[in-house]
Amino acid sequence: MGLNLEFFLAKRIHFSKDKGEDRRVTPPVVRIAMAGIAIGLAVMIVSVAIVTGFKKEVRNKVIGFGTHIQLTNFDNNISYETIPLAISDSLRNVLKNTNGIRHVEVFATKPGIIKMENDFQGIVLRGIGSDFDTTFLKKHLVEGLMLCVDATAPNNDVLISRSTAKMLHLACDDSFLAYFVDGQDMRMRKLHVTGIYDTGFSDYDKLFVICDIRQIRHINGWDDDMASGVGVIINQYDDLDELTDELYFSLIDKKDRLGNTYYVRSIKELNPMIFNWLGVLDSNVGVILVLMILVSGFTMISGLLIIILERTNMIGVLKTLGESNYSIRKIFLYISFFLIMKGMFWGNVIGISVCLLQSHFKWFKLDPATYYLDAAPIDMNFATLLIINIGSLAVSMFMMIAPSFLITKIEPAGSLRFE
Repeated sequence: MGLNLEFFLAKRIHFSKDKGEDRRVTPPVVRIAMAGIAIGLAVMIVSVAIVTGFKKEVRNKVIGFGTHIQLTNFDNNISYETIPLAISDSLRNVLKNTNGIRHVEVFATKPGIIKMENDFQGIVLRGIGSDFDTTFLKKHLVEGLMLCVDATAPNNDVLISRSTAKMLHLACDDSFLAYFVDGQDMRMRKLHVTGIYDTGFSDYDKLFVICDIRQIRHINGWDDDMASGVGVIINQYDDLDELTDELYFSLIDKKDRLGNTYYVRSIKELNPMIFNWLGVLDSNVGVILVLMILVSGFTMISGLLIIILERTNMIGVLKTLGESNYSIRKIFLYISFFLIMKGMFWGNVIGISVCLLQSHFKWFKLDPATYYLDAAPIDMNFATLLIINIGSLAVSMFMMIAPSFLITKIEPAGSLRFE
């Protein structure tokens, strides 16, 4: 294998330990260039990790309350007072046997009012059955016990949010009266607080009270197979739109035993404002990435130009010895590569360290009332880091090509007298 002369000379120039008078300019330039790359890359890593984590956490909380896909009555309005569906075993089997679906559960909702001695609060009972996936609620249960729904008689136990408990001065094992409208009648239930949850998603926390689905069936006079709808949990969020369309078209001509038509909607369709807001965050990250790459790139351009001007004598000598402009440009592009890689190394160290510290210690706090989270979340994976690094390196090196053409303007006769 032949000697790569350009690479050899670039290493000698960049890694030279010479402290002579002619080296007095380059070290500050090198440090500034590497610092620009490091800071830019660190900001990109932290920004992407926070935004990705934020979107994932908020999305998971919305899905935790509403599942990925919901099947409801096509005649329902947008309120929580619903027209029921009759959920058959054949419908459950169709859903469970669909590729990509992990779990199927029924649910029911019923708006009402909690009345205390001096306070009242509007709420929505969300009824769950024995098929309910309790993973989400168990994760956010802060006091008491998880609601137990089994095959025995319906119980009066409920889960309430911490914000509702604080507002109405309720604690675990307390009871309260809740009132519900059924047609022209007002129905009352005495409910018992078995546990308190806190998801930090204030819009839903202050609204939902989790109960046995049979409570809602009893209040509304529904049969045992009736529910407000069916919730579907899928394996991969990326398959959400495809699976929603598949279920929509497979059920579009089917009806339940009461003659009701199924209405299939994804969680994005049920909560368009939240998911549109999350989508806007991608644009913000894109702006940050572009700005950081441009800042880092222009810092490197300045550094390379000064290094070229400092090495004008050497460029003249190489040209006199017969080296081509292309070959000399390669030398300085190699030098740029070394500088960029050093900056990227420290950028990764800083960015990953900040992410790990934030993930463990939650130093950067958020207002849950505004952001639905109490601290900036972090979601970092190797694939994302690799893409950021490869993209930054490629763009930075591409930006070095134009300033390297300065070498073609240097004439050997003039450069040998250059000081």
